[in-house]
Amino acid sequence: MAADLSNARGAAARQRGAREGDAPGLLDRAPSLAATLAQRLREEILSGRFAIGDKLPTEQSMAASYGVSRPIVREAIGRLKHDGLVTTRQGAGAFVAERREVASFRLDVTDFGNAEEIRNIVELLMAVEAAATGHAATRRSAAELAAIRRSLQAMQAAIDRGEPGVDEDVAFHRAIVEASGNPFFRDLSEFLDRRVRAFIRAARANTARRHGLTQVVQREHEAIFEAVAAGDAVAARKAAENHLVQAAERLAIYLSGSEERPGE
Repeated sequence: MAADLSNARGAAARQRGAREGDAPGLLDRAPSLAATLAQRLREEILSGRFAIGDKLPTEQSMAASYGVSRPIVREAIGRLKHDGLVTTRQGAGAFVAERREVASFRLDVTDFGNAEEIRNIVELLMAVEAAATGHAATRRSAAELAAIRRSLQAMQAAIDRGEPGVDEDVAFHRAIVEASGNPFFRDLSEFLDRRVRAFIRAARANTARRHGLTQVVQREHEAIFEAVAAGDAVAARKAAENHLVQAAERLAIYLSGSEERPGE
């Protein structure tokens, strides 16, 4: 471990020195080297350092410049190709695409211990979920409200069994998003679920269980349900925002190191 830390510090120092000399610099050993390299290249393309039609350096050249393996370079180029920033020609290499606008959305969260990154994620979740909850209050059908109620009851049953109820929690919020009547809310919510929400909810459930706060969390869910059931969009939105603010505070407790992380 000490050797690994030493290597990481050395790489970071070399990276800082390279920036000062306007050279590429070796990449620090971040959780995802491919994501880090892809982001570096993305910035260089969008800034105009690489113009439309320019050929990117060879895999071997980039591997040497950034201190990574060629498979890492290939994965990074694959990400840029998926995003529509580069095209590849067999035997010729990778080139900056004709249109450099990002063609898809990517959310790479590399450090869940970074307070600023977590804050940014929570703000995004709040914007999506609060808006969807407000719409659900005025658009939900009787069948959709029944589905939300069943999810709420399933969470309470999980709590009564002494379980965190993370799966039931996910189902509750998913049912609300479905009731918003907007498929884009649903798609973005599913995207966030796959990337970060499962981690955040697991952390929150862990913290809540350790501090006896599961019922407090459940009361927040009940407030959301009551507002949606009453058809009160303003109250529903506020209840969802409050729930996420409180969840962020519980997550801060978890990230402080006072709780065990999932799988530990």
